[in-house]
Amino acid sequence: MKLKIPPLIQFLFIAIAMWVVDWQFPQFAMSFAGQRAASSALFLSGLIMGSIAVSGFRRADTTPNPLDPSKASTLVISGLYKATRNPMYLGMLLGLTGIAIWFGNPLNIGMLILFVWYMTEFQIKPEEESLREKFGGDYEAYCKKVRRWI
Repeated sequence: MKLKIPPLIQFLFIAIAMWVVDWQFPQFAMSFAGQRAASSALFLSGLIMGSIAVSGFRRADTTPNPLDPSKASTLVISGLYKATRNPMYLGMLLGLTGIAIWFGNPLNIGMLILFVWYMTEFQIKPEEESLREKFGGDYEAYCKKVRRWI
């Protein structure tokens, strides 16, 4: 797999892009009661989901490193992985959604869409190809039972 940008860097890039969008287009910013609480809850939920997902890899004694999925020694399909094949990336999306709500700028919905598209095309699909090669039919059966995102 020829990944060029690690997922955490992609997350940070989108978060910074959201700030730039908010800074450049403040006229679109909105606020609502409970905005900061909702934002914080989503961000924290994403952080917790990502942490639980990584710990699932650690418990299975395999690498959570997305830069080289061919080094995976075990196919992790328990815990959060029963509901989504990519809980780490879903956690990042929840965190970014929290950031978008914090800024209150609806233009940042585009940044969320960009994140999902980019992660799917340039991170998840190459990972899936590598995992198919590594785990064959077991991975195919898993893909038929569990969706890519949610």
